Amino acid sequence: MLIKNYLSIKPMSDIQNLFSKKNNKVLSIYFTAGFPRLNDTQKILYALQNHGADLVEVGMPYSDPLADGPVIQNSSMKALKNGMTIKKLFDQLREIKNETKIPLILMGYLNPVLQYGFKRFCEDAKNVGISGIILPDLPISEYENEYQKVFAENGLDFIFLITPETSEERIRKIDSLSHGFIYAVSSSSITGKNADMKAQENYFKRINSLKLNNKILIGFGIRDHQSFEQACECASGAIIGTAYINAIEHAESIDIATKAFLNSILEG
Repeated sequence: MLIKNYLSIKPMSDIQNLFSKKNNKVLSIYFTAGFPRLNDTQKILYALQNHGADLVEVGMPYSDPLADGPVIQNSSMKALKNGMTIKKLFDQLREIKNETKIPLILMGYLNPVLQYGFKRFCEDAKNVGISGIILPDLPISEYENEYQKVFAENGLDFIFLITPETSEERIRKIDSLSHGFIYAVSSSSITGKNADMKAQENYFKRINSLKLNNKILIGFGIRDHQSFEQACECASGAIIGTAYINAIEHAESIDIATKAFLNSILEG
């Protein structure tokens, strides 16, 4: 009860504030911290902020990313080989905290967070300007009973994922616990697979019919202007990861490559 009371009176988060101002065509970009090079994190964040991204998901590399396709897995392996750690990432983010104007979300897996120390992780995330957290392998029951209070105390929105197989009961439960948005996976496959929005039309209609409190962003397989526009017809926006990682992997200039990529998504 104390948690719910706290959450009900906590001020609007950066993510909620974004959705209060922009209801559609919200573009969230995912990249893996430490890729292509260890110290590219700041360059990437500046480029994304300057060229049209509304949200950024900063991937914390992990050696066993179960939900990720080969491109993101490869970027994670390279980032780890480059020497990226959660501590290193926090150090990088701390340096540009006052210059980051768009909401940042950390996305990763539970095990490295537990190794870092869960309370310490949330406190450090707050202190470097993080707005939200995505941990796909954190069970709802554990979130609700063990971790929700820690997220709330640090003003961090927690974002859950749903899939075409997620039941209405579970979606409504997720909606009741969420403060930010809900990440709707376009299919039950791994990241990087091309999204077929037409094939998932009934899935998105079902979600919209539930009239949830939280906004929906669609991810997995969004790769170009067409798939972004299709996603925005079904939700408030979309999340792009694999296509962006491909765009910057061999780029001579992160800024130029990012500008060209975002223009291709937003303008076609």
